[in-house]
Amino acid sequence: MTTDEFASVRYIVDDVPAAVEFYTTHLGFTVHTNPAPAFADVVRGPLRLLLSGPASSGARATPDDVAGAGRNRIHLIVGDLDAEIDRLRTAGLSFRGEVVAGPGGRQILLTDPAGNLVEIFEPASR
Repeated sequence: MTTDEFASVRYIVDDVPAAVEFYTTHLGFTVHTNPAPAFADVVRGPLRLLLSGPASSGARATPDDVAGAGRNRIHLIVGDLDAEIDRLRTAGLSFRGEVVAGPGGRQILLTDPAGNLVEIFEPASR
């Protein structure tokens, strides 16, 4: 795929190599652009995650009053949420809160090394 075929989301991170390792090791992303101190991008399916370090133009363009992690997050679908939670906990990762269930499925929030949220979601059986 070329970059214009992806849906891209930018996350501001403190440490680009640590973010690349987190997403590739634990969440099934692959490196799209070689990591550099300022910027890297990783992909999973049609999602291109732009990881912008403090020296990147994307991070510098963010106003200080909105620079922190918010309630927005990427949403990754899994087939077995409990197994995914066990796998990630075994790898030493921790979650924000507990599993939340609703009519659409079950989810839990994970944070990347910079505090950005990642929602791990299992759709309800139909």
